Amino acid sequence: MGNTDKFEMIANIYDTPERIQMAKVSSDAIRNYLVDAKSKNAIDFGCGTGLVGMSLLNEFNSILFLDTSQNMINQIKQKITVFNIQNVDTLCFDFEKESLSDLHADYIFMAQVLLHIHDVELVLSRLFDVLNEGGHLLIVDFNKNEKIVSDIVHNGFNPGELTDIMTKIGYRDIQFKTFYTGSKIFMGHDASMFILESKKGHR
Repeated sequence: MGNTDKFEMIANIYDTPERIQMAKVSSDAIRNYLVDAKSKNAIDFGCGTGLVGMSLLNEFNSILFLDTSQNMINQIKQKITVFNIQNVDTLCFDFEKESLSDLHADYIFMAQVLLHIHDVELVLSRLFDVLNEGGHLLIVDFNKNEKIVSDIVHNGFNPGELTDIMTKIGYRDIQFKTFYTGSKIFMGHDASMFILESKKGHR
């Protein structure tokens, strides 16, 4: 996944008050879309230090924290040990490089992750294969922001365009809404965030 080197360097100082606040609004938004999830297994995709997934631990039967950065995963392992958390696992893996055929989940959620992924369609397609039939993919990210010019991240997304890509892959029942607007939250610029919910239906 893009920017892994950068994340390796900042893993131990990643949990700033701003990131904790962003994770809270993201996990609250995700929680609103969960249905009968207590018996379901989830993947926190591009989990970072697990800020979003950790606040959703009680919502699922289990969560797999997955990231391309081993240092981020190490931070989560420390939290698991310190808080004696039972229903979690970790995996360091890069879906942009290869796919995992033996990995399956009922829910996959990703918060501010897609903007770091170079080949969006490839990764969303590989995540589709990971989802169980009827499973859900939830994406939280920034709306497209023309003020941001970067060669390391996308400048947000147009959820309508994302919907077209996902429909082509096979995702169904796609809905999205903007749920949060904040000051200087995206590379120093004011920005808004959307949540997109989708389901793996029959192709």
